[in-house]
Amino acid sequence: MQVSKRINDIPMSGIRKMFDLAGPDSINLGLGEPDLAPPAEAVEGMNRAASEGRNKYGPTAGLPELRSAVADRFRKYGDITGDNIMITPSGSSALLEITMSVVNPGDDVLVPSPGFVIYGPHAQLAGGTYTEYKLTDGDFQPDIDDIQSKITSKTKMLVVTNPSNPTGGVLNEESYKALCDIAADKDITILSDEVYESFIYEGKHHSFMNQLDHAIVASGFSKMMAVTGWRMGFLCASKEMMEYLIKMQYHVCASPNMPAMYGILNALPTIDPYLENARKVYKARRDLICRRINDIPGMSIQPPKGAFYAFPSYDMDMKSQDLASELVKAGLICTPGSAFGRYGEGHLRFSYAADESKIDKGMDILESTVKKLR
Repeated sequence: MQVSKRINDIPMSGIRKMFDLAGPDSINLGLGEPDLAPPAEAVEGMNRAASEGRNKYGPTAGLPELRSAVADRFRKYGDITGDNIMITPSGSSALLEITMSVVNPGDDVLVPSPGFVIYGPHAQLAGGTYTEYKLTDGDFQPDIDDIQSKITSKTKMLVVTNPSNPTGGVLNEESYKALCDIAADKDITILSDEVYESFIYEGKHHSFMNQLDHAIVASGFSKMMAVTGWRMGFLCASKEMMEYLIKMQYHVCASPNMPAMYGILNALPTIDPYLENARKVYKARRDLICRRINDIPGMSIQPPKGAFYAFPSYDMDMKSQDLASELVKAGLICTPGSAFGRYGEGHLRFSYAADESKIDKGMDILESTVKKLR
């Protein structure tokens, strides 16, 4: 049986590769999956909906009351209503549906590097190409000069991640304004991945929800509510664009998960105390992992301002894939920076969505392995 060229040309995620090499007792700091329990209201709402028989197809764009509730929560970022929101079967699906609705064969998409692993492959699946743009060292802001140098007549879309996976960088106001100017001047669509919006420790969130003439925002509930297995996300777009996105979603999945939508709807109005506690927990873990990393000779990191990833650099003359392989042999799972694009080389990604004892044990392995290799 032959496979399509479009899927054959796309590599498997570098994040997943490390798990195949790991032993059963390894410390796992490789996967960005919250270890916190979900809000009780979310689970109760989902279970109640399923028990009451709400297990049928729903509206393609999601429950109207959930779309309105999401708009109410995020209206602080832009003048939006439920008509600007579509519930999606995961944030990843939202990203794919946006790309498939915007990109034509032959179009080019600018993607951040280091950046999340699916942006480029999504462009390829849409028949386009992608070009990596650099992030600045240390604070990982989009390199505006590099972006401008890579814009061509084929550039159709620019992907922004805020806060960033894998770096934890948070977009500052200067970068935000520069990106908005580029989108307006060059008539380029910004795809803004804001799935980690709930987890910012310093600074403020600059959302593109108030730029819907030139932007579409993808976000989700998996990280916000620690329900990654539910696969629930949403996107925010202009009402004119929403018609096409709903059409695309119909052909992808018909409609999102009905019981899960009721669970999210039940939890959303009272989610703030839950998120305040989550930020407190993750910030303490961030401080711990950054202190441990900076105590290791040859490794360096500026504390990330958002998400729950540490992306330190190292000074050894070896590929990040080789270093990550040495660590997994020693019992620590992480992700090589090269998995996130060519500008991620020379870094490793650690998730601190794990408890402090695992972080400490993992950093013990990192310290001893780096010391041996140096």
